[in-house]
Amino acid sequence: MILVTSDTISGYRIKETLGLVRGSCVKAKHIGRDIGALLKNIVGGELKGYEELLAEARETALERLIQDAEEKGANAVIAIRFATSSIMSGASEIFAYGTAVVVEKEDSI
Repeated sequence: MILVTSDTISGYRIKETLGLVRGSCVKAKHIGRDIGALLKNIVGGELKGYEELLAEARETALERLIQDAEEKGANAVIAIRFATSSIMSGASEIFAYGTAVVVEKEDSI
């Protein structure tokens, strides 16, 4: 599966556009990360626990986007974007979306 944030893939042509694909993941904070974040708020610095939490959520959302694309018969997803929103206090959603396409190498035309 080819994944890109651009609208085209160098060396490939879009043979068919299959439509919107998406994947999302909602993750909640836990007390261990909250305590670490509270301490970092006092002294400053990166919130590694939250960075790891969001990285895990991004990967899960991307895996679900890929699964959606595969189910539609795509071999690539173009124009991939990520969005995030707060669902409730302590929980956030990571949303990945893009356009599923079937591509072929340009030299195979």
